[in-house]
Amino acid sequence: MSRFASVLALPVLFIIGCGGEPAPADPLLGLQLIGDDLSDIPLHGASAEQVARFKDGDALFDFVFRERDGLGPLYIRSSCAGCHEGAARGPGAVQKMVLVEADGVTPAVDQAALPYGHTMRPYGVAGATTLARPELEGTIKLSQRLGPPVFGRGYMEAVDDAEIERVAAEQAARGDAIRGRINRVVFHSKKNADESFHTFGEGDENLIGRFGFKARVATLDDFTADAYQGDMGITSPLRPDELPNPDGLTDDAKPGEDVALDTVNAVADYMRLLEIPRRAPADERGQALFAEVDCAACHVPSLRTRADYPIAQLADIDAPVYTDFLLHDLGPDLADGLADESASSVSWRTAPLIGMRHSTSYLHDGRARTLEQAILLHDGPGSEAADSVAAFRALSREDREALIGFVRSL
Repeated sequence: MSRFASVLALPVLFIIGCGGEPAPADPLLGLQLIGDDLSDIPLHGASAEQVARFKDGDALFDFVFRERDGLGPLYIRSSCAGCHEGAARGPGAVQKMVLVEADGVTPAVDQAALPYGHTMRPYGVAGATTLARPELEGTIKLSQRLGPPVFGRGYMEAVDDAEIERVAAEQAARGDAIRGRINRVVFHSKKNADESFHTFGEGDENLIGRFGFKARVATLDDFTADAYQGDMGITSPLRPDELPNPDGLTDDAKPGEDVALDTVNAVADYMRLLEIPRRAPADERGQALFAEVDCAACHVPSLRTRADYPIAQLADIDAPVYTDFLLHDLGPDLADGLADESASSVSWRTAPLIGMRHSTSYLHDGRARTLEQAILLHDGPGSEAADSVAAFRALSREDREALIGFVRSL
């Protein structure tokens, strides 16, 4: 059976046919409009089969789980769209908590006061009466993470490992503070029976992290299964176990695994097939300034994709992702006290500048209300970006606005 022609388990699908012929030339495809821009649309040149798969996954992405569907016992939001409405940022947020040393940055060795992990799950169903909140012992650092846009994630997954390794080597040879490094991660899900995109299995190590604010996840199916389990309490063949909880509940109102493997794969495929929103023609002056102040050293405009990536439209192309996928030390001012795989409290993956004009707040926690503020907040003691911020400050107001206008156009 074709990767894009399978039938899903949940009763929310809008099957529109399949086949290998090109999709109809309807520019709207009945999909999402944000402001004046089409968004939440499949890849340009998608076949009818791919459009059908995209719409299946889109419907599941928006599906609101209830207790009878396996939601909980503890959860953060009841749908993927709860944190990524219209495939963009928000409206939901994840609250994090960690015990730190007196400096407010370094994770404490003893995290015993957080026996159920570092994520607050503020809602409970299916018999849950006690929520996962910290015992107020020691110094607790609280932080927030906003759901990032999921536009263009197929482009990101398709980037060749060798390209990321090349950029890391080039940065290591620089004469300034910019020293990005790869987050080498473990595959935490069970092996996916569908090996179309990879053959990784649980415990496989040394993978290049790409997804998440600290690049802690390597693939989109692992990312999807992790979000189902961690954010909604939805189990699947890739993540079959309920998370530990204060009430000791080992299942929810739906016995066994809550969704089928193809549901996970369909949502992953939706993100793989999700197009980067239309970009205006680049302003050459703003683009040149973006490179001149070294923003482009980390927000690398494009990286080459694998020639063998299973989605032909994304194979062997220059993917315009504006990231290097590398971890960078941004100093204690942006530290969250948390570590993910080899990422430290002060480490953050370079954010991909995709769909920027659909965002109204910036950085991992939304603390920046404007793009200029986001740039300036890259400054601080120990930040690898301090020299770039100084160069930005030295620009004339007109040049600053040109650079910001370029970023906003992405």
